[in-house]
Amino acid sequence: MVFICCIISGRQMQGAVAPRGSGKHSGALKRKRWGGLRRQWELLGLFEIDQHHEFYSLTCMMKEGLFSSIQTTIDRASTSQLVEEDFRAEDTQIHKGFTWETFAGPVFANLRGSLGVTEQEYQQSLCSDKCYLQFISNSKSKADFFLTNDKRFFLKTQNEREIRFLLDNLKNYVAHLQKYPHSLLVKLLGVHRIKISCRQKKYFIVMQSVFYPDDRISARYDIKGCEVSRWTDPSPDGCQIIVVLKDLNFEGQYITLERQRYWLLRQMEIDTEFLRSLNVLDYSLLLAHQPLQHDERHHALSFASLIVRTKRSVNPSTSPVAHDMPCVPGAVPEDDATCISSEIESDPSKRAQAGDGQGGEAHRLAAGETEGLSDSEVQNRRLLLNLKNALHVIDGPEQRYFIGIIDIFTVYSLKKRLEYWWKRLRHPGRTFSTVSPQIYCTRLCQWVLEHTK
Repeated sequence: MVFICCIISGRQMQGAVAPRGSGKHSGALKRKRWGGLRRQWELLGLFEIDQHHEFYSLTCMMKEGLFSSIQTTIDRASTSQLVEEDFRAEDTQIHKGFTWETFAGPVFANLRGSLGVTEQEYQQSLCSDKCYLQFISNSKSKADFFLTNDKRFFLKTQNEREIRFLLDNLKNYVAHLQKYPHSLLVKLLGVHRIKISCRQKKYFIVMQSVFYPDDRISARYDIKGCEVSRWTDPSPDGCQIIVVLKDLNFEGQYITLERQRYWLLRQMEIDTEFLRSLNVLDYSLLLAHQPLQHDERHHALSFASLIVRTKRSVNPSTSPVAHDMPCVPGAVPEDDATCISSEIESDPSKRAQAGDGQGGEAHRLAAGETEGLSDSEVQNRRLLLNLKNALHVIDGPEQRYFIGIIDIFTVYSLKKRLEYWWKRLRHPGRTFSTVSPQIYCTRLCQWVLEHTK
């Protein structure tokens, strides 16, 4: 899939959108500030969209609506315990020229909190006066893609059927993330609808970007585990178009994780089995990589990057991947917990690594000290990097990989069953994306098994 990224400029304010400053000094400062960013973005194929662009008015209204709905969450007393009504909640706000609706707001606020995203930083990212980025895609869904200026959150339009499917299965989705806090499934953070007129309305979701931060990413892939229409011509040298490559482009390469490989294989099984239970297919495994710098490689070998498991870790006996191998990397047997704890205490450098941030959590888990930790913290299955998007980042010996499962709304309907038979006649003996959810999930897991080491 090929994306051309564009920049939308505009100020977000409550009520009307403020015009640009007219002073010469102010204009010069803005040009200087944006000049460096423009030069950097142009290298990635990014273009600024001014107020004459077709989406300028829409994105300004989106920012205004998001600001108000997030502010409502900030002002409301938060609760860690969700009730049935939270999943059916609908909040409507009337703005000048449009109506804004938020679905299941308390549920997504709770989910954002569990991921360590504060409402203030969420609001700042989505509603700052800096521009959104637009992705113009050749995706068959014809969805509109927007990215916050800091590239941390995606906004994607969805049709009403997809939104209803998500809301109907939201409780299952949340339960899955609670049970498997390091799930590879894309992290959905909000569902909204904007009505500009009686006949003009758009549903869209807010989700965490898998490719964040993307400063040094050297290649991006969209993997479905099949071969028909799964090749994309790479961009020529010097071309400004960002190309997302596909399955056939990845042939001959491997995701090299070593001790983390078994965790990835098992988590893929768990997540795809969950999607199979929802009768879902045609989702994609997003994959990107970048070379680790020297200090990052050193960190990857330190104690603070070891994988720590508890009694509540995934049961290895259920995995067909490797019965005689630990299904998770760096699994720490119960009997070894005190040894690890003693090793930390005896080595000041390791104690410093383990005493800060997620390393401190690892120390407490390894030592069996779970009192005061939330269920999700106790259940953490691997020690994560100190990054904003750590849930989608896995470090191997030489490369950092960004991995996530996206597009989880396609149900195996009668239409898809008919599409399967048509493609079977058109592509005899070849693999294609439209197959039953069971075959789809098994095949994608097999692809990961064959392309990791």
